[in-house]
Amino acid sequence: MAPKPKEKAKASAVATPAISIEDLFTSLNRHIQRSEYEQAVKVSDQILAAAPGDEDAIRCKVVALVKADSIEEALVAIKDCSKKGSVDLSFFKAYCLYRQNKLEEALESLKGQEGSTELMLLESQILYRLGKMDASVDIYQKLPKSTIDSLEINLVAGLVSAGRSSEVQGTLDSLRVKATSSFELAYNTACSLIEREKYKDAEQLLLSARRIGQETLMEENLADDDVEIELAPIAVQIAYVQQILGNTQEAVASYTDLVKRYLADESSLAVAVNNLIALKGPKDVSDGLRKLDKLIEKSDGPEKFQLARGLDLKLSQKQREAIYTNRVLLLLHSNKMDQARELVGALPGMFPGSLIPVLLQAAVHVRENKAAKAEEILGHYADKFPDRSKVILLARAQVAAAAGHPQIAADSLAKIPDIQHMPATVATIVSLKERAGDTDGADAVFDSAIKWWSNAMTEDNKLNTIMQEAAAFKLRHGRKEEAARLYEQLVKSHGSIEALVGLIQTAAHGDIEKAEAYEKQLKPLPGLKAIDVDSLEKTSGAKHAEKGPNAGVTETYEAKSKDKAKKKRKRKPKYPKGFDPANPGRPPDPERWLPKRERSSYRPKRKDKRAAQVRGSQGAVAKEAASSSDTKSNQPANPKGGSQNASTVQSKASSKSSRKKSRK
Repeated sequence: MAPKPKEKAKASAVATPAISIEDLFTSLNRHIQRSEYEQAVKVSDQILAAAPGDEDAIRCKVVALVKADSIEEALVAIKDCSKKGSVDLSFFKAYCLYRQNKLEEALESLKGQEGSTELMLLESQILYRLGKMDASVDIYQKLPKSTIDSLEINLVAGLVSAGRSSEVQGTLDSLRVKATSSFELAYNTACSLIEREKYKDAEQLLLSARRIGQETLMEENLADDDVEIELAPIAVQIAYVQQILGNTQEAVASYTDLVKRYLADESSLAVAVNNLIALKGPKDVSDGLRKLDKLIEKSDGPEKFQLARGLDLKLSQKQREAIYTNRVLLLLHSNKMDQARELVGALPGMFPGSLIPVLLQAAVHVRENKAAKAEEILGHYADKFPDRSKVILLARAQVAAAAGHPQIAADSLAKIPDIQHMPATVATIVSLKERAGDTDGADAVFDSAIKWWSNAMTEDNKLNTIMQEAAAFKLRHGRKEEAARLYEQLVKSHGSIEALVGLIQTAAHGDIEKAEAYEKQLKPLPGLKAIDVDSLEKTSGAKHAEKGPNAGVTETYEAKSKDKAKKKRKRKPKYPKGFDPANPGRPPDPERWLPKRERSSYRPKRKDKRAAQVRGSQGAVAKEAASSSDTKSNQPANPKGGSQNASTVQSKASSKSSRKKSRK
């Protein structure tokens, strides 16, 4: 009885014959051609089950996982294969790490690999994402130009990002490529023109890029909305150029249209929102914060803040920094200091080596009326990084000057070697030191500037200007000998009339002979030869008398003006609102401006006769009035108050007696 089940087993095995590896590879190729990557992974597993360690199957599985965006599963598969040591998948591992934004690990995994074209392209992309633009461009320039499609597009983009926009035109000439050969290349070339501040040329090239892009994409039978999404970066850049050129309304309309219609990729939308907020400024702070809140997310990880929807990978460091900067400024305008302080504290770790976080920290302290703390932060950073401290020192000088610390402001400006001897900077430092009471320090600034310009080999030398101002300063502060020496140098070297006048004024205080000697070099004024100066000084004054063809013109002009003043200007009468002069209706009352009692229609009000009625017997009032008149005549010296009190007492008594009678 035992063999029967074996026969059944054999029969079932014969019914389902095994699929050959060739058929599995055929099926795998078909799935890959159809972009059915999940099915391709399953078929790859079947091949590996039949033939473990097959290199082609392993590579197809990893590539299919990457195409299906299963990056974590691809790394697991690479790790399993690396344990067996059969296939080298370092390139795929580096690419997966690059997709996960683990750039340093990705770059490390490429070390020791052969310099193939694919590896060089990946390495240049990793360096580009890390912000190492020069190294990325160097790799692109080493790549074979004939074997890579659209090499010039990425090369120009790398040059622009590396701050080498001036090399773009030379690169295109060496590659024998026109900027308008594709809309991507035209866009990148226009970006290089923007970096070089050639905004008009950039605008024309961007318009050409949009036209070429519309023609190219329409040939590919894309829908209108898809075409607009593809060309959204060009639209945003055109709006930015309009903003720079001062066409504010057009720029606002372009940004608003992009944001409302939502026909753009995520990165272009983020740039449009940021530029629109920067264009509006503090006008609508709440709306700007609401829009930026959609772009910035707060997390519990090591980085407290990050951009939403993967924008950290799509935007450059400069663009991301601009978004965070605008959010801090809006928080300061809305007086949300706690949120601003929290975000500013996280920015140095997000953008190491950048000056913006330091400036924002100082701005927060200034808003909190802590100018001394802001000066301390800026000064510490300038001492730590002197090679990039120019902007920091300028900001520190501005904060100190506004806070009433002129000495700190002057010292900050004096530490900037590029501008410390420029006339405007020298004037500012001297003014600040004068305000601080440091006259000797201000004088030393002039002396240092004179020494520097004396040794400077420049075409536009400012030595004369500096010496002229230094001499005036020294004369103003009582240093007449030094001022005279400077004026004399100016007269001998350049023959300046202003310096000659200053020298005469200065020398007149101590050396009159020297002043008179230089006074002879002054050119005489025309018309002063026949005037006796001594007699002119003795006179009390002279009346102005005009001679010549213009004499008497003022008198006739005044007479004419008087005649003109007599003529009254005819003006049209002003009528009330709704009044028709053709149908005036009933004329107004001529007595309408008189007081009522002076009008003819006035009738005085009658007196109330009932007020004089008094209850009682007939003739009682007359008797009381007569008796009161008799008593008044008999008492001429009684005071008024006494009579009033007596009358009130009498009235009270009569009222009481009347009440008693009524009760009975």
